[in-house]
Amino acid sequence: MLALKLVRLIEEHSEELAMGLTDKLRQSERTRDFCKVSPEGLCLAAAEIYHNLGEWLLQKTETDIAERFRRLGERRAAEGVGLHQFVWALVISHNHLWQFLQRGFR
Repeated sequence: MLALKLVRLIEEHSEELAMGLTDKLRQSERTRDFCKVSPEGLCLAAAEIYHNLGEWLLQKTETDIAERFRRLGERRAAEGVGLHQFVWALVISHNHLWQFLQRGFR
């Protein structure tokens, strides 16, 4: 029950989360290459995952998720984002979501 509430909370705030993550990725020294990617493109990609999180968790297989992130990595590489910066973006994404959830339950 709590997990479902968390997923719904994330989905309901998908745009806010996506905009905040986009700002963090474009401002971090560890993800400078993301300044080469359009902020709109970054925001849309993040919002899509946040908005459809329930679907991702309940309907997608591990293979589906791996394929999605492989394609995303390829796209970011084509846009000039280094692998180490792509990995840092995943870490920043995790931390951003965790901070959001902590604020929501205080």
